[in-house]
Amino acid sequence: MMGKRRGNGIAQWPAMERPRERLLQEGATALSDAQLLAILLRVGRQDASAVQVAMDLLRQLRGLHGLAHCGLDELCAIPGVGSAKAAQIKAAIELGRRVLAAPLSTGTRIRSSTDLFKHYHPHLRDLRHEIFKVILLDAKNTVIREETVSEGSLTLSIVHPREVFTLAVRESAASVIFLHNHPSGDPSPSPEDHQLTARLVAAGEVLGIRVLDHLVVGDGRYVSFADQGWLKEGGGIA
Repeated sequence: MMGKRRGNGIAQWPAMERPRERLLQEGATALSDAQLLAILLRVGRQDASAVQVAMDLLRQLRGLHGLAHCGLDELCAIPGVGSAKAAQIKAAIELGRRVLAAPLSTGTRIRSSTDLFKHYHPHLRDLRHEIFKVILLDAKNTVIREETVSEGSLTLSIVHPREVFTLAVRESAASVIFLHNHPSGDPSPSPEDHQLTARLVAAGEVLGIRVLDHLVVGDGRYVSFADQGWLKEGGGIA
């Protein structure tokens, strides 16, 4: 906890206690969540420094996870955070997501469901809607490309085998992996998830394209159809 200082402005603090100066001298890892957030805020409000506003923000939103989930209106409602600062915070969070969840590079070899979870979790965990992806692989289980098939509520009508396998045939994929998120945070597959997977596996068998796995991603955990033994023989990641 920071001691009481005369005045509210960060400019009055000793140089090495100011967030920006500390980052330049010691690196970003030396700063607390509130100090990093204060650099984005730049200035506080009349009765509080940027760090104090950042601490208020994290307390009211229950940490960084709450910050990532909140809407712009929620941010703007916090004293000292207007629309411009809220936009800066949201932009920084989205950049972080994109760095961690950049598209899988062509030629990347997929070795396990854990590989996929580590790659996609940072982006999918905070989405408020469902997104369904297909990853196309060659005969050596290396990535050809990935594609978002649908966004919104996942239903049998939205994700149609025709759309998925037209893409796979066009790219000459030997196998595919499906992946979608549960905004609730619970990755337990629903009956609809099981039905959809069965339809996709059956369509793949007709075309000679193996379904290696279907991952359902939640908050900090996931369920793999292949790991659970729910796919027919021949599925799974080698």
